[in-house]
Amino acid sequence: MNIQISPSPLFGAIPAIASKSDAHRKLILASFSDQPTTFLISGGSDDISATIHCLESLGAKFERDKNTLTVIPGPEKKEVELFANESGSTLRFLLPVAMAKCEKAHFSGAGRLPERPLTHLVNAMKENGTAFSGDRLPLTATGRLKSGKFVVPGNISSQYVTGLLMALPLLDGDSEIVVEGELASKAYVDITLSTLKEFSLSVTPTKNGYFVPGNQKPKSKGRMTIDGDWSNAALFLAAGAISKTSVTVKGLSMNSPQGDKEIVSLIQKFGADVRVTNDEVTVSGGNLVGLKIDIDKTPDLIAPLGILAAYAKGKTVFTNGARLRLKESDRIRTMKNLILSLGGQAEETENELIVMGSDTLSGGTVDGENDHRIVMAAAIAGAYSEKGACISGAEAVNKSYPGFFDDFNMAGGKADAI
Repeated sequence: MNIQISPSPLFGAIPAIASKSDAHRKLILASFSDQPTTFLISGGSDDISATIHCLESLGAKFERDKNTLTVIPGPEKKEVELFANESGSTLRFLLPVAMAKCEKAHFSGAGRLPERPLTHLVNAMKENGTAFSGDRLPLTATGRLKSGKFVVPGNISSQYVTGLLMALPLLDGDSEIVVEGELASKAYVDITLSTLKEFSLSVTPTKNGYFVPGNQKPKSKGRMTIDGDWSNAALFLAAGAISKTSVTVKGLSMNSPQGDKEIVSLIQKFGADVRVTNDEVTVSGGNLVGLKIDIDKTPDLIAPLGILAAYAKGKTVFTNGARLRLKESDRIRTMKNLILSLGGQAEETENELIVMGSDTLSGGTVDGENDHRIVMAAAIAGAYSEKGACISGAEAVNKSYPGFFDDFNMAGGKADAI
């Protein structure tokens, strides 16, 4: 699907969608808890659907009614087939969780997922009872996971740690996670730790990892909510920073463990005006000036911040971005190409994106690269360009935000399928 974005500044208020990060974790733990759990959840996405389908294969049942989703734990299965679609979170979270609950599992995926790294997680599980047919999709895992010592690198993916943190409490004995080197994207592990606590699961941080007692079972509160999504809201907040008017996103909590709430302080540092009241964040434009930003801990913010940098005065340098090359696309390269395609200036090094800002972008044609965040960033950038933007592969937004273009138009944007 191709989308034509016509120049039209965004304004007004939109609701935040349900956090993909929060939903993955809560739905997984609810599927193995002591009682059914009903979630208040708005919308969905391909990634969340992938997790739900895999959890159904593992025995859980899901009942949807308007804005609620009820998860009913089911009996264990000895052998399962799990299709993670294009969701890295689904795959890396459920690889250890599935093998904590069954004897054999066949994993497959689509898109770029078979190319994304799994080796270190597979090796850690091999050391503790599970055999694998390989370390790339499709693969088959055989043998229940056993408690023990799990060693993973900190600089590849925090999702390895999250998957183990959710799986190891379900094992018979105590386990230890050892993280070698600094843990990248630690904020995402903080979301996991917060979710474990909500389900009464005990984990103790250690000097270089976590101690996880075994023989635990998640305890449900019966009714729970899914936080608003800071990662996707950040795109609209960035639009407000570029705009001469203001954009408000409702349903966001500054108390959320999501690391991407850092967008608030970063937008302020760029020079925009930000107001936070209750569960609303409002951003108005200002005199934007380029920054130096370490993107390692909040990699998903490269999309909104990259567009903001293109409209800021001077140079913005995003450092420590090597892991961005392992996302749905090589996001250092694709963000650079997006900005160049719309008439801006950008260049890349091995682990940096460098953007030379200007007052405006001319507009142009953007390849969505089958990457939801690239497509959404292109739409925001195109709305403020001189000629707009034509985006190919716009259906990629379904991965995390199927209603993005509806909300974009509701906020004053002009997006039309062509």
